[in-house]
Amino acid sequence: MLIRSAERREKEQAMHARFQARIEAGLARLARRLAHARRPLERGPVERQLGRLLAANSRAASRYTVTLEPDATVAAGVRVTWRVRPEWDDWAHCSDGCYVLRSNIPDWSPDELWRTYIQLTEAEAAFRIQKSDLAIRPIWHQREDRVQAHIFVCFLAYVLWKTLEQWQQRAGLGRSPRTILEELRRIQSTDVVLPTTDGRDLRLRCVVRPDPAQARLLDRLGLALPERLRIRPSVALTAEM
Repeated sequence: MLIRSAERREKEQAMHARFQARIEAGLARLARRLAHARRPLERGPVERQLGRLLAANSRAASRYTVTLEPDATVAAGVRVTWRVRPEWDDWAHCSDGCYVLRSNIPDWSPDELWRTYIQLTEAEAAFRIQKSDLAIRPIWHQREDRVQAHIFVCFLAYVLWKTLEQWQQRAGLGRSPRTILEELRRIQSTDVVLPTTDGRDLRLRCVVRPDPAQARLLDRLGLALPERLRIRPSVALTAEM
């Protein structure tokens, strides 16, 4: 099944433009170097430099025909020339944003094949979320029970992430939990310490009042922040231990 994606087309065009700019800048630097050389240069090192430049930007390397020619009019003895292949541009114009989905299950309809492929992309996105947004980097464990515990924590974190995404979507706020977390993480709590007459300190943990943008967001999500946070004695005792 042939897929044409406008977003992927824009991404590939931007990548090609970046690689083309790098190649042309590298070729221009090499041409200036050869033009200003004061002694003959060996052909081998220059060819290897060209090879490294094209290999580092391979996505657009075949767009150019690069030639290293002898030139007795310059001290280097060689000069570099290049030209753009218009057929490469024509092919890129037709193929950017296009890809083919192929399956070994002949009974699938195009819709079923597409839905299955989207499930794969969602699974890949889940791994990216674990590493970037949730900041759960790979941790190497030596015991099986710790491996299972780490997998369980990762699974719970992803479930909470997807729950927030669905919650956000129902509230008409899009499907980007990252935006919600970035906005709400600026809400902080502060401890107010009041001395008592018997020499002890009374500690109250209060939540900072959200700004107008955060208040509107919380209202759309149907959330209300508590004025004070209460910690159960058992939880506090566990934390101290």
